[in-house]
Amino acid sequence: MILNRLKDNNKLLFSLVVTLILSILITPNIIAEEKVVQENKEKVYVTQNNFFADIAAKVDSGVVKITTITKNENSQMQNPLYEDPFFKYFFGDQLPEVPKNLEGYGSGFIVTEDGFIITNEHVIHGADQIKVNVNNIEEPLKGEIVWTDRNLDLAVIRVDVDQSLNPIPLGDSNNIRPGDWAVAIGNPFGFEHTVTTGVISALGRPIQIPTSQGQLRSYKNLIQTDAAINPGNSGGPLLNLDGEVIGINTAVSAQGQGIGFAIPVNEVKKVVKDLETKGEIIQPWLGVSVGKISSEVQEYFNLGSTKGAIILDIFPDSPAEKAGLKTYDVIKEIDKKEVESPDDVVEKINQKNIGQRILIKVLRNGEHEILFARIEKKPNQY
Repeated sequence: MILNRLKDNNKLLFSLVVTLILSILITPNIIAEEKVVQENKEKVYVTQNNFFADIAAKVDSGVVKITTITKNENSQMQNPLYEDPFFKYFFGDQLPEVPKNLEGYGSGFIVTEDGFIITNEHVIHGADQIKVNVNNIEEPLKGEIVWTDRNLDLAVIRVDVDQSLNPIPLGDSNNIRPGDWAVAIGNPFGFEHTVTTGVISALGRPIQIPTSQGQLRSYKNLIQTDAAINPGNSGGPLLNLDGEVIGINTAVSAQGQGIGFAIPVNEVKKVVKDLETKGEIIQPWLGVSVGKISSEVQEYFNLGSTKGAIILDIFPDSPAEKAGLKTYDVIKEIDKKEVESPDDVVEKINQKNIGQRILIKVLRNGEHEILFARIEKKPNQY
């Protein structure tokens, strides 16, 4: 009986030892697993590859810095105190001189190997001289304006180089969604090759921005992003995660931080295609600036509705001027198709071929008139 009891005690002891060993082996794993779970709750894990750094490295040589030099028309207006002998006696020439030239900064990106560069029209507007800094080329290159479109706020400049440059591929701005990642590269405040990241916040944003001449520049279809865009970023690329251009950085909201805008890249694709295939940009042109018919315009001109587009300006020696169109004419039809808005005019003209004759029905002084214009190739200066 004593033997049996000893055997039972031995079995119990053995069982306790085994349980203890198992608990020692298993408990650390459980603790470790719980720790991992806890860490997973607290940490945000980043993938092994830094996609943003890879994108920046991939396209860096295709982003350029643009410096513009404009003659200061006020430089001849000296401070009248300079002519005061009393002031000269006590202060000499301590008043700062008015600079003869004004410098501006912007960005751009290369779209062809032979030196064509996309930027904003407002970056190079009115410039007397354009300098382009290209990565791995020591001296700045002279930029020549090839094409501009004030309405789109887009421009093409060209640099003359004896080597192949590195163009950045163009993506599809129709294939982006709010929430997609975006990378902006440019030269804010003159700081070269600055990289910022964010997401596409919204699409199709219409905004108006005052120009330095006191006019309003209207944009109808902008990409909104929270990637930091500052003065000097204008004209630089907005990229997707494949390193493709999806937009041209254009503006930053003065009302709030973290709100920037870019022109969809599809707006400029036809221009780039013409450069690659024809070596020039061929764009149909009527030569008018048109505006929306507001309720105030409707009332002032005693119009029956707000449908149509009012002519605000006619360019000299344009098809519109030759056809007899006048400022404040209201365009109602083009080729017997109703015009609902200024966008209709732009769209219908863009569908025409160079040399094609078109019929324009306008409302002038309360009377309808039929005029004929012949579409021409748009000059570079417009």
